[in-house]
Amino acid sequence: MAATFPFELVSPEKLIFSGDVEAVRLPGAEGEFQVMAGHAPLLALLGPGIMEVIGGSGGSKRVFIDGGFCDMNGTTCTVLAESATSVEDMSGGTIDALIQDAESAAAAMNVPADRDEAERRIATLRTVKAAL
Repeated sequence: MAATFPFELVSPEKLIFSGDVEAVRLPGAEGEFQVMAGHAPLLALLGPGIMEVIGGSGGSKRVFIDGGFCDMNGTTCTVLAESATSVEDMSGGTIDALIQDAESAAAAMNVPADRDEAERRIATLRTVKAAL
């Protein structure tokens, strides 16, 4: 049996998950990464994508998060997500609405750097939609 560590997934509305897990795979703003027991302390910015909680008492779970932060202090890990929805609970319309909102926001931007970031978000959301 693999080593476990305490993990919590929190959204602005509520505590979504709390328990011991073997690993958490996260969509970092600079690329995907995985946290396991004994991981070095880190604070990471998260982008939109699918987070996977692996092992522990609840088995594996896949959750769509729309950005946030990951705080790993070396012993426990907490993900503060802007929003979180279980992949099983997502309809095709949920991700389509996020893409449409992002496209509308990008169209209204005048600063090239902001528009580039918005286009990257749209591409990420389309990748997530394809993975669902």
